[in-house]
Amino acid sequence: MIRSLKSNFVYIPLCILGILFLTPFIIMLFGSIVNMRFPIGNPFQWLLNEDLSFKNFTYIFTNANYMRWIVNSLIITIIPVCTNMFFSAILGYIFARKQFPFRDSLFWIMMAVVMIPSQLLIIPRYIMFSNFEWINTYLPLVVPEIWGIMGVFFVRQYMMTLPKDLEEAAYMDGASDFTVFFKIYLPLSGPVIATVGTFSFIANWNDLLTPLIFTTSNEMYPVTVGLASLLTKEGNFGVEMAGSVLSFIPTFLIFIFFQRYFVKGIALTGSK
Repeated sequence: MIRSLKSNFVYIPLCILGILFLTPFIIMLFGSIVNMRFPIGNPFQWLLNEDLSFKNFTYIFTNANYMRWIVNSLIITIIPVCTNMFFSAILGYIFARKQFPFRDSLFWIMMAVVMIPSQLLIIPRYIMFSNFEWINTYLPLVVPEIWGIMGVFFVRQYMMTLPKDLEEAAYMDGASDFTVFFKIYLPLSGPVIATVGTFSFIANWNDLLTPLIFTTSNEMYPVTVGLASLLTKEGNFGVEMAGSVLSFIPTFLIFIFFQRYFVKGIALTGSK
């Protein structure tokens, strides 16, 4: 009985915190289906006091380049996700299992780069990409994201936990390095590679600063910059919340589908 009371006592604050974290999403959902230009009053009473409709969603699809923004976001997200997963797997395998001069030093130099805020690199990158004539194209949004240092770190840490006996047995049977990687380490590293892909998708899909700097036309905007420009142009709270709901759906689905691998990968990357 006492143990049950203690468990309930722990669950109560957790439930309260859960409700607090969900409140912004609830406000976003409520705001997307009410005819309200400015947020006024208690958000939890909007459904009772305001007219409900899907006019905000209709307005986005008929009066904005929303579908074009979605396509742009998919291009600058899916390509880096695929390349990041692939190169993170290869580099993680090399740093975890291969011996070569200055291996550890090179790895920690790479990790030190993570300590540099990405905002500090915006101006040098803009100058460089401007000289390349990449401004207002997909290239400055895709090329720097082909692989990520943190993805290499996650995969390396995970592969270091795998038994080395598998690798040695494969070599004794005459397997090459490519066979060991593609037939043994790559299939076993599915959880952490899925984790890298999930992180990459969320980061690239939700990125606002980078495309805001490197894109200059409405047709090249991803959904994040497009919604920001729409808010500046229209100033309509309901329209902005409807766009936010549509933008949130892909990341929510990705997390739901890959949640099992996501949690398992995060748990195992720090086990050694």
